[in-house]
Amino acid sequence: MTAFFALATSLLWGLADFGGGLLTRRTPALMVVVVSQGIAATVLGVIVLATGGFSEAGPRLWFAFAAGLVGPVALFSFYKALALGPMGVVSPLATLSVAVPVGVGLLLGERPGLMQVAGIAVAVTGVVLAGGPQLKGAPVQRQAILLTLVAALGFGTVFALITEASRTVTGLFLALFVQRLTNVGAGGIALFASVRRGGEALPAGGFPWTSLPALAFVGLADVAANGTYSVAAQHGPITVAAVLASLYPVVTALAARGFLRERLRGIQAAGAGLALVGTLLLATG
Repeated sequence: MTAFFALATSLLWGLADFGGGLLTRRTPALMVVVVSQGIAATVLGVIVLATGGFSEAGPRLWFAFAAGLVGPVALFSFYKALALGPMGVVSPLATLSVAVPVGVGLLLGERPGLMQVAGIAVAVTGVVLAGGPQLKGAPVQRQAILLTLVAALGFGTVFALITEASRTVTGLFLALFVQRLTNVGAGGIALFASVRRGGEALPAGGFPWTSLPALAFVGLADVAANGTYSVAAQHGPITVAAVLASLYPVVTALAARGFLRERLRGIQAAGAGLALVGTLLLATG
């Protein structure tokens, strides 16, 4: 059961990443975040009402609120990176978010084992190689790499905060609902500020109503992935669940290759692969 739900998590996150990255290539990233998370918040609100999740309210929800503030920054950075760089490079680099729990452990007095030290070294090497250098041709934009690393830090922080926000399934629904509401509020404020500075809230042709199903899928797939990962971790070793769930970049890369005919240069593919290997070493260490 752990393997099934963890692999389902990889599939859902991978497809959500692909859909979000594709949407931001023709729609402002902030709008993608606000609309997709707004749809997710609406669905979660219905689920919380149906399951009586509001009875789980308590001080732990402050963790969910904090996750909601960090989440839009991570999503915006990630979607912008996907719009700027090859998905087959950006998505694997984002899995470096697993380094955040390792860092928290270090602050609490834990010491990494040999496997974790090796994972850090391999992952850093992957980050460097994923952006070049190349003897010819342009490397991946530095901005895309930087945005991806910001997103990875944000995703890792959100994961740690949501873990602390609940201890039960109904509590998890409520925590995710609070997180998504905060996502929408923070994203909406950022979108308003962007418009005041002359940015675009909508594409040139107006609101992309034809993209609404895709926006809904991105938001709901992200929420569903959180749910399936929680189930996987509750029914088996967290290490196994984390390793299998962290394979989602493979789904994104395969989708990009299949639908966009995306091709990676050798050194970029090697760097992305090393980042993924480093992530797996960190998770299993």
